[in-house]
Order: sequence, then structure tokens, then C-alpha cells
Amino acid sequence: MEVFLLGAVILLAGGFAFINGFHDVSNSIATSIRTRALTPTVAVLLAALFNFVGALMSVALARLFTGDSIDLPAGQGGLGILISALLAACLWGLFTWYRGMPSSSTHALIGALIGAGGAATILGSESIAGPGGVLFPEIVLPLLVSPVVAFLLAYLAVFPATWFLRHSSPRKVNNGNRMAQAVLAGSFAFSHGLQDGQRTTAVILLALAGSGVYAGNVVPVWVQLFAAVLLAGGSLLGGWRITHTLAHRLVRIDPLHGMTAQGVSAVMLFVGAMVLHMPLSSTHTMTSAIVGAGANHRYATVRKSQVRSVLLVWITTAPVTSVLAAVLYLAISPLL
Repeated sequence: MEVFLLGAVILLAGGFAFINGFHDVSNSIATSIRTRALTPTVAVLLAALFNFVGALMSVALARLFTGDSIDLPAGQGGLGILISALLAACLWGLFTWYRGMPSSSTHALIGALIGAGGAATILGSESIAGPGGVLFPEIVLPLLVSPVVAFLLAYLAVFPATWFLRHSSPRKVNNGNRMAQAVLAGSFAFSHGLQDGQRTTAVILLALAGSGVYAGNVVPVWVQLFAAVLLAGGSLLGGWRITHTLAHRLVRIDPLHGMTAQGVSAVMLFVGAMVLHMPLSSTHTMTSAIVGAGANHRYATVRKSQVRSVLLVWITTAPVTSVLAAVLYLAISPLL
């Protein structure tokens, strides 16, 4: 039975990576397509390629999730928690994609893990926990703070960008920023691979460790390849519903402000993954940067009603996936 549950976790983790890819690829390509820096086909291919490369470049965040931050119960109980959490996160990802709403796959997964762990506790089983209370400061806190930081940095970054280009003609400014956007689209996709590719790697490592198959510090190559291939494969689908929301429904984006939003969010994700070893939501970072750059305009560009709708989705993501994962765990608990 445990082998079957382990296989189910790996398959669901692959599904989570695939959904993450087509759900979050919009973050990489939306502004570039909106300003015509890249054609949709080229943008998607570029994003898929760099997501694949990024997912293979580091395992620091995967070790964070599987080390001190999350302690999964061994055996069938722990695998049941992962199955419930992955199902809940996948269902939420599909629902928000269908609604065209950008939402964080990481928030969904963390909320679902907490909910499934809580349900396990109710039934008298071991729960999921972080030794030393590091789950909040190392994982939850960066995810909550990053949207505010991205908004402020993007808003402020418009000032030096505008000043630096003040003597250039509008045509030259737009062409130069479109070229920069093409580069930054790949950079953001690479950073997204660094961040989100390791979520799937971490889940599989937790499952392998809980089953007694994995007990070392070296991440198996097949786990990284599995996550990278499915993340890139999902990216190839484009996620056009969310792309339309980010590109057209939040703010009016021109090449300068699009370049600023992409640059800020790409740097934040890269620094978070490679320097600070902190998980950041690519969706929250890019969306906040787009709104922040758009807010720094001589005329109003932010569509507040749409921003409020997105914020509502963000606020409800973790609670909804937590409740859904708890219900799913209670449903499958007789089989564990």
C-alpha cells in the first residue's frame, strides 16, 4: 500500500508542476506580449526553456522545505498528507486559471499542507510540523512580505528609469525597453524555475524520505529532471487567461513600466532563491510589481476593482486550500 501511495504522490507532484507551469508562465510573458516586445509563440518558448534550466540550477530551497522547516510523519500517514495537499493545490490552480486570476501555487501548497496536517492531528495521527518554529519566519513570512516589497521597489524604480531616458526620443525609449523586456522575460522565467521548480522537488523528497527511500543530502538527478520537464511542459501551454488579466486588466502598461516591473521581480526571485534562500511567490511578486510600476504614472492607470478581485483571491488561497486538503485527508484516511 505504501508503494502505491508513494507513486500517487510522485504523479500528483508532476501534475502540480505541470499546472504550475501553465498557470505561472503568464508572469514571465504577459508584459512582453502586451508591449509587443515578443510574439506569443517566442515568449512561451523562451519561458519554457528558461524555466527548465532554472529548475535544474539549484536545490537550496528544496533543502529548506525538507530540512528544518517541514517535518513530515513517516509512513502512510505522511504520504496521505502529501496526496491531500497536492490534490487541493492542483484543484485551486485549475480553478484560478479558469477564472483568469493570478494566484500563488506556493501559498496554495503551504495552506494545503497545513490543512491536511491539521486533519491528521484531529484523527490522532502525527501532523506536519517545523522543528524549532522555523516554518513561519523562513517560509510563510517571506511569502507575505514579498508583494509589498515588489510594489514599492517597482514604484520607486520608475523614477531612475525615467530620468535616465529623459533625453531620448519616445521611439528610441520604447524600442530599447522592448529589447530589455525580451531579455528580462527569460531572466524572470529562469528565476521562476529556480523558485517554483524546487517546490515539486521538495514534495517528492519529503515523500521519499517518509517512505524510507531517501535519507541523504544529495538530491537525485531524476527528481530535478522530473520537476523541470513537467514545469517546462506546462509553460508551453501559455496560460492565456491569466496573461490577459496581467497584461490588460490591471494597469495600462507601456514598455518602460513593463521593463521596470520585469526587472524588479526577476531580481527579487533570483536573490531570494540564490542569495537569501527564501521562497518567494512569482505570481505575487510580478503582479505587485506590475501594479507598482503602473501606479507611478502621471495619470491613473490602475484598475482598482480588478486589483481588489486579485487581492481577494490572494487572501483566500491559503484558507481555501487548507480546508479542501483537510476534507480530502478525512476522506482518504480510512485507506491509510
